[in-house]
Amino acid sequence: MKQPVDLRPDHAKIVHEIIARYLPAGVSVRVFGSRAKWTAKPHSDLDLALKGKEPLARSVLGDLAEAFSESDLPFRVDVVDWRTVTPTFQAVIDRDAKALRWPIVTLGEVASEITVGHVGSMANEYVPEGIPFLRSLNIAPYRILSQDLKFISPDFHKRLKKSALKPGDVVIVRTGKPGVCSVIPNWLSDANCSDLVIVRCGSELRPRYLAYWANSLAAHHIGSNLVGAVQQHFNVGAARQMPIFLPLVEEQDRILSVLGTMDDKIELNRRMNETLEGMAQAIFRDWFVDFGPVRRKAAGETDAVAIMGGLTLEPARAAQFAALFPAAFRDDDLPVGWSERPLDSIAEFLNGLALQKHPAKPGEPDLPVIKIAELRNGLSDRTNRAARTLPSKYIIKDGDFIFSWSGSLMAKVWTEGEGALNQHLFKVSSDVYPQWFYALWVQHHMPEFRLIAASKATTMGHIQRMHLTNAATVCPPNSAIEAMSAIMQPLWDQMIHNELENRTLAEARDYLLPRLMSGAVRVARESEAA
Repeated sequence: MKQPVDLRPDHAKIVHEIIARYLPAGVSVRVFGSRAKWTAKPHSDLDLALKGKEPLARSVLGDLAEAFSESDLPFRVDVVDWRTVTPTFQAVIDRDAKALRWPIVTLGEVASEITVGHVGSMANEYVPEGIPFLRSLNIAPYRILSQDLKFISPDFHKRLKKSALKPGDVVIVRTGKPGVCSVIPNWLSDANCSDLVIVRCGSELRPRYLAYWANSLAAHHIGSNLVGAVQQHFNVGAARQMPIFLPLVEEQDRILSVLGTMDDKIELNRRMNETLEGMAQAIFRDWFVDFGPVRRKAAGETDAVAIMGGLTLEPARAAQFAALFPAAFRDDDLPVGWSERPLDSIAEFLNGLALQKHPAKPGEPDLPVIKIAELRNGLSDRTNRAARTLPSKYIIKDGDFIFSWSGSLMAKVWTEGEGALNQHLFKVSSDVYPQWFYALWVQHHMPEFRLIAASKATTMGHIQRMHLTNAATVCPPNSAIEAMSAIMQPLWDQMIHNELENRTLAEARDYLLPRLMSGAVRVARESEAA
């Protein structure tokens, strides 16, 4: 496979080793002259241009020159500092030079094994408990999903030795979303799989580095090598031929220290939000569905901490919240002083527009169209655009609560930036009640709404506005809800903050990833950082 510049792989490795050892971070390396133009002879010089924010120290250039002269390279290496040459020479370099990137290899050259998960019927092999069995739906970029995880017996697992998984194995989805890739984590010590490409990396390739590559820069190769007339899939042969930039393992580790730190924080925020959402749902159910504090007071409980179910262990604070709940029920089993109201009376449900009637125009401001797919998966290159000349109420902003009432019913706080509200989506808002209150009521009724949508004899199930009216909510006095927000609002705000932080982290990661993995940007060594 042709390298970006005219260097043999073994020679390129020596060059990269020297650069990694002596060149400061933030300095780009470009090749110019005959080896950039592919007109070089075997012993032609290698001309390198270094460009940092400031002129390089003479000691750096001296160390590089000495290292190259003492190396096993069979040709001379000339190094120039772009900042110190004439403007004319700078222009020549900028016109003709090519970035010195990491050597390109195929995955088959650096993997110790590439195989495929079990292919065959599994209908009679699943058991309630046993060895975790991964399918394509359990693989997400950089993580394993435990939702709808299947299990097989230990005996069947032993018969499927070829597809057995262990921590550090890399799995790549073959069908459905080909190319989605993750590393088997340590907590999944014993597992098996079907319909996945399994890669066991050799000593020159870090598993997590491969996962970053497959989920990003390998997209073109994967998309161009799908096979199958009925259902396209990514096969083992195409995986072996996947081209990959391969820096030294030490450089891979430095790259992973940057990308991995961001992804670890994203995962931490995601898990924190799962916990926060679980807490908010549990508190909401105890207060407004099961009426826990009211029932405990009605049963004669006088200890405020016990009345609040241990939500807060501080007696004075518990007493403040316990006072918000009545001590008796009405004849209709609602707490005294509370009222039942239709869901669509506590919030406005604004339906989106048919945005194909508002197309974006070249050269004019526009917005991404937020459809069901964007609500579920976020914005992508496939997201349509609409003219920005929409009424402002149809423009979604960070923090808006969006409810998909057709197709895949779901509701969430939007955190992907400004967008245009498409039909089949509600923007839910209220001038009276806090977002946590009406949003959790929507979530409470979601299972019922999904059943209604599933019962529709149409290709796209949906609910109607009458179903919002028929969905009952229970509302304390407004003053009580305002006081309850002292507990609920911080949980809600933290979840939104975490989602917004994850978007920022993901954008930074996606910006850096191709630059780090190609060698266009280097990570500082520990000695430099110190």
